[in-house]
Amino acid sequence: MRRRVAAPFLVAIEKVYLQVHFAKPSFGRMKAIVISEAGGPEVLQLQERLTPRPGPGEILVDVRVAGVNFFDVGIRRGRLAEVPGAEGAGVVVETGEGVHEFAPGDRVAWLTIDAHGSYAEQVVLPVDSVVAVPDAIDDETAAAVLLQGLTAHHHCTVCHPVQPGDVTLVHAAAGGVGLLLTQLIKARGGTVIGLVSRPEKVEIATAAGADHVVVSTGDAFVEPVRALTGGEGVHAVFDGAGGPTFAASLEVLRTHGTMVFYGPLIGDVPTIAMNEIPRSTRLTYGTLPDHIRTHEELATYAAELFALVERGELVVRIGGRYPLAEAARAHADIESRTTTGKLLLIP
Repeated sequence: MRRRVAAPFLVAIEKVYLQVHFAKPSFGRMKAIVISEAGGPEVLQLQERLTPRPGPGEILVDVRVAGVNFFDVGIRRGRLAEVPGAEGAGVVVETGEGVHEFAPGDRVAWLTIDAHGSYAEQVVLPVDSVVAVPDAIDDETAAAVLLQGLTAHHHCTVCHPVQPGDVTLVHAAAGGVGLLLTQLIKARGGTVIGLVSRPEKVEIATAAGADHVVVSTGDAFVEPVRALTGGEGVHAVFDGAGGPTFAASLEVLRTHGTMVFYGPLIGDVPTIAMNEIPRSTRLTYGTLPDHIRTHEELATYAAELFALVERGELVVRIGGRYPLAEAARAHADIESRTTTGKLLLIP
């Protein structure tokens, strides 16, 4: 999918308009998706609520785009938040006391790993979770690249720093994280064997740069992957598929290979004794908070991703757009395993 780049003149005109439009914000009521109880997609309900106000060190943002992630499914299933949504892009409406980094009308994107609330028309955010969006990056791309892009960045630069010649296995290679991870691994000189659940996803994973694509469900990928590596196995597996593939992923690792696991909200992980870990392989559970410990790290890594997009070296595929009121349908679709790329809510 070709990214849309706004003309600089139009961006400048829009920014002036937004600064004037939001100079004296009015407050009243807004709409948000609320998790009524732990359960399936049907528990996501559109409700009207009071517009929040920013406190010290916070900003109020008009949400233009909110990202949908499998992470949100886990939040919904356990009702771990009232309003889901950990990322998005929008326009600053008001700044709280002590905020000097942003002004009304500024375009921003955010990542709130330990907080939520982006499935809404407006959201209050701590400035430490917010980055400025370059003029050349559209709102959809900005909202789509942060959580999944930074997750992929963490996995292939820290959890297993991919080296030229490394052979890797990427689960859900046509999904949001998988597509970005594939591109980042290729940029670092690695080889990618991509796993997809349906034949129609093969072309999408291949277009992202996967060298080989295996259609597989459950643990059926073990023999094809070992065959592709001449029986040696891969240097690293990036497995976000959850418990059902955990043991099989260990099987396809070569000696001293690395298992990067990031799917605990999707399915239970089998208990494994240390002496049962095969071939002296390494296991790591990569969590984004360990990658983004400071605002400086968030800003630095986000700028790196934005620069890759601007240069055309990282393509963000939008797999579906839904009105805010249809958040339940977005969740049902992402759980069906039939989607590809990034799903977005458009308030």
